[in-house]
Amino acid sequence: MYFVVILISLLAITHVVKPEIYFEEKFSDDSWESEWIYSEHPGKEFGKFKLTSGKFYNDADKDKGIQTAEDAKFYAISKKFKPFSNKDKPLIIQFTVKHEQNIDCGGGYVKLFDCSLNQKDMHGESPYLIMFGPDICGPGTKKVHVIFNYKGKNLLINKDIRCKDDVYSHLYALVVKPDNTYEVLIDNEKVESGDLESDWEFLPPKKIKDPSAKKPEDWDDRPTIDDPNDTKPEDWDKPMHVPDPDAKKPEDWDDEMDGEWEPPMIDNPEYKGEWKPKQIDNPDYKGVWIHPEIDNPEYSSDSNLYLKDEICILGFDLWQVKSGTIFGNILITDDMKLAKEIGDTVWKPMFEGEKKMKEIQDEEERKEQEQKKPEEEEEEEEEESEGKSDEASEEAHDEL
Repeated sequence: MYFVVILISLLAITHVVKPEIYFEEKFSDDSWESEWIYSEHPGKEFGKFKLTSGKFYNDADKDKGIQTAEDAKFYAISKKFKPFSNKDKPLIIQFTVKHEQNIDCGGGYVKLFDCSLNQKDMHGESPYLIMFGPDICGPGTKKVHVIFNYKGKNLLINKDIRCKDDVYSHLYALVVKPDNTYEVLIDNEKVESGDLESDWEFLPPKKIKDPSAKKPEDWDDRPTIDDPNDTKPEDWDKPMHVPDPDAKKPEDWDDEMDGEWEPPMIDNPEYKGEWKPKQIDNPDYKGVWIHPEIDNPEYSSDSNLYLKDEICILGFDLWQVKSGTIFGNILITDDMKLAKEIGDTVWKPMFEGEKKMKEIQDEEERKEQEQKKPEEEEEEEEEESEGKSDEASEEAHDEL
């Protein structure tokens, strides 16, 4: 009997700790084209994606992703999977983004939808559940979006999370926990965390100012007052400007023709400005009046801020001025340990390999430029020599 209990306990533990992978997309081959659906929403010209590992990579086959391939286009593509709920479980959304083109303005985020989305009509106004990922536009916008839809409203985080803005692959992960807390990780490093209720305006404030409370009429909130015993000195009042004592009437000045001469005005060195009495501590000062607060009758707690009852579509709904962003290694799971392991085994070598190849490419390009430079200088010298020869020939011709 003892061994039976132990066995049942072990089975129960195994069941509890087993990670759930709700969605995973590695873009390992061309099959993605038949599984992902492009939007055909009228009135917009959508760009196409292509499968590639980019110009620099660690492994040409393993590092493939889908890349935005047309400049100044909207992109709208999505994939459906088995519906799930994150009730009582963590929700982890993770993917890689590589702005190989050194993006100037464009999105790099994903959106999660419920099953009601018409994928062929997906567009910027389509209701979504969560939007997460980097967004860059000029030097002023380089942030990570974390937007939740709650009761029909899209709520933006009230913190500024800076995204990566170089040309290499970076791993973005959002963790939403059943205790209504969250984490944002970039490259497997936590960059932000907190409480859902505190960092988004899901709910009205718990406290509000008491509408019936008013500052007493005799409340004195002036820390200092004019000294009643201070008086203005008798010699204080002086004009701001005075005639220039060094100015002289020009010899050719004609009073009848030019009018009466007046010396120009200069700043008065004795001018002291407006007199004000000195300040002393206010004996009646009571401090800053603080408006009393009361419980907000409209506030009601919600322990399920984290909860999404049905998630079954992931999509890219983007605008990019300069195309070239590569998306890959998409994972939706309930296990942070698994997500981090994938980050270490997939993203880290990819990132390191990209940097190494890019550095080699840059060095080769530098050497090519150095080799071209003497040739260009030689060509310029030859052109200059030919020019001088032509000038000499023209001069000789003119002499004849």
